[in-house]
Amino acid sequence: MEKYYRKWFWLLIMPSMLLFFFVIAIPFIVGTLYSFTSWRGTYFAGGSFLNSFVGFGNYIKAFSDERFIHSLVYTSLYTLAAVVAINLVALAFSLMLNNIKKGVGIYRTIFFLPNMLGGLAMGFVWQFIFQVVYTEILFSPDGLFHAEFLRYMTQNTTKALFALVIMTVWQSAGYMMLIYISGLNSIPGDLYEAAQIDGAGPVRRFFKVTLPLLMPSVTIVLFLTLANSFKLLDQNVALTNGNFNTRLIALQILRTVQDNTPPDYGTAQAQAVIFFVIVAVISLFQVSVTRRKEVEY
Repeated sequence: MEKYYRKWFWLLIMPSMLLFFFVIAIPFIVGTLYSFTSWRGTYFAGGSFLNSFVGFGNYIKAFSDERFIHSLVYTSLYTLAAVVAINLVALAFSLMLNNIKKGVGIYRTIFFLPNMLGGLAMGFVWQFIFQVVYTEILFSPDGLFHAEFLRYMTQNTTKALFALVIMTVWQSAGYMMLIYISGLNSIPGDLYEAAQIDGAGPVRRFFKVTLPLLMPSVTIVLFLTLANSFKLLDQNVALTNGNFNTRLIALQILRTVQDNTPPDYGTAQAQAVIFFVIVAVISLFQVSVTRRKEVEY
């Protein structure tokens, strides 16, 4: 089998390489070049690529736009809250299900099902929950429990941030839970027995055995949640549509085209390049840090 793969290696990977090249690499390079021009979507403002070249003008315009800066800060706050919440909930679910012997498959399926919903559909469902169930039924003055801070969550900049976090935790925690469960199942049981014999309690066993050996899974989950949180779009559109200063960075890039007449695709593309650089730097830094904390057994 090894000889077969060695012989046909390049032929086997060629479809994936071509797909990556034509679908990702070329559009990325072209988009980066267009970010230095006054591109209008279907034509160049100067008549040609060279005549419409503006250098770093689009990048200066992007950083001078208060809406872009606000969306960048807002996205960073959302990402920080979402990454922490998703990881804590997913890890708690995995530890709980790892100790269940009967019917564990059913529980895993139930927790994973929200991940199957599309972003727009889920956003509209949660918009109904926040606007009707939370505001008018559960937490109204005449409701089950009066909690004003849980009402009108999509109509306030701060509340909408937590609404997005609640929604994405509900959607993503089950998927990340499966990754953590896979990591937990790979930890040898005799390590726990040895730690217990040495007098380590449940908390000490978790921090001295489980968590260090679970770091490969932590690396993967952190990377996925960071990337997914930064590029969140559909849920933001469905839940608030960017109203009340709730634009995340992906929605801001989309709206930049609509906010300008004629459509300023060049500036929007510059914002996308800035967005890519930020996500790439943070993701690479996170992976390098967490990989150094991984241990072998």
